[in-house]
Amino acid sequence: MMCIAALAAVICQFLHQPLVVGYLVAGMVVGPNVPGLYANPERVRLVAELGVTLLVFSIGLEFNFRRLMRLAPTAGLVALIQAAAMIGLGYLVGRLMGWTPWESLVTGAIVSISGAVIVAKAFEEVRVDSRVRELVFGVVLCEDVLGILLLAVLITLGNGSVLSFHELEIDAGLLSSFIIVAIAIGLITVPYVVRGVARFKRPETLLITSLGLCFAFAMIAERLGYTVVLGAFLAGSLVAESEQGAVVEKLVEPVRHIFGALFFVGVGMLIEPQLLAKNWPALAILTVVAIVGKTVFVSLASMLIGERPDTAVKTGFAMGQVGTFSILFALAAGGDPMGALLYSLAVALKAVTSILCPLLIRASNPAADGSTTISRYAFRARFHSTARGWTELANSLRPRGLSEAKPVRTS
Repeated sequence: MMCIAALAAVICQFLHQPLVVGYLVAGMVVGPNVPGLYANPERVRLVAELGVTLLVFSIGLEFNFRRLMRLAPTAGLVALIQAAAMIGLGYLVGRLMGWTPWESLVTGAIVSISGAVIVAKAFEEVRVDSRVRELVFGVVLCEDVLGILLLAVLITLGNGSVLSFHELEIDAGLLSSFIIVAIAIGLITVPYVVRGVARFKRPETLLITSLGLCFAFAMIAERLGYTVVLGAFLAGSLVAESEQGAVVEKLVEPVRHIFGALFFVGVGMLIEPQLLAKNWPALAILTVVAIVGKTVFVSLASMLIGERPDTAVKTGFAMGQVGTFSILFALAAGGDPMGALLYSLAVALKAVTSILCPLLIRASNPAADGSTTISRYAFRARFHSTARGWTELANSLRPRGLSEAKPVRTS
């Protein structure tokens, strides 16, 4: 895997393409669905989970809890609006393609949640404004929380059980309780441990301790039925509270690059070219729906919370992709032929949007400039129309005896 990934990375550098493209192609080469070098998928899955954990831990190192609490209300609202809108849009598209209501609902879930790992990898290749970076990661992490609840709903419906709002409230309460307890205990212990280890002035000791905390929180989250992403992010944010976040991030970076590459190679191994070749129209439609829908809804929701048009548009373009939750949602569809198709479409959609994500972020700059220009002209037009209205009102209220006077004018 590493040999093929290295070769693909070098070729992508020569061609000025995102490294993700090379890693996905490398996964197809070593995967079981394409003749060639074969790697054990079970081993790859374990290594890929390490990559996810380290990437999200690195994201958490950039967010202490003061920044996180400041972002939570606005980012949570954006995540809720766009997730609801995308589920509805995906359901509508599924029905138009002739799928059943259940399959359409799963399709809506597949296109609704973005991936923190994908956008983190894209931001390594394309630099963006700090405000855009903060808002994107805030929205993505709030989407992960929504994704956990949505997955519970789909599993319940997929098993033929009746969805109970009381059970959903219990699940949401347990999730909130886990986050609160983890933060409370972590703030008491983790920063002091990291600061104590940092006094040894040994980078190796600080790195191993930080990674131990990262995997401890990830393991606890997974054992409680949540994702490793949630635990790893909480661990990173707690380590950042020790004021050693920048030092730890620099130490973790080489390890993160290695396992991050293996994660995307693992995604490429799941692609089934033969099945997708037969159903490429559905993949093309879902790709357009995911990219255009999420870009539009995230941009509009960001403007709704008061963000500048250029920041909102850049955030929308960065969110035009789907993450690992799309594959988990597809697994909830079942093991029948349609379930297998939805799984293949989810994997391919994640791969395609992973490739397009850095390109979309680059394209967001001219789009943001255009949105700023349009909003400026709209403001001027609105101002002039308002001023003209006030002028007409003032002239209509003038006494009739003063009709020979000059009318009121505004510049």
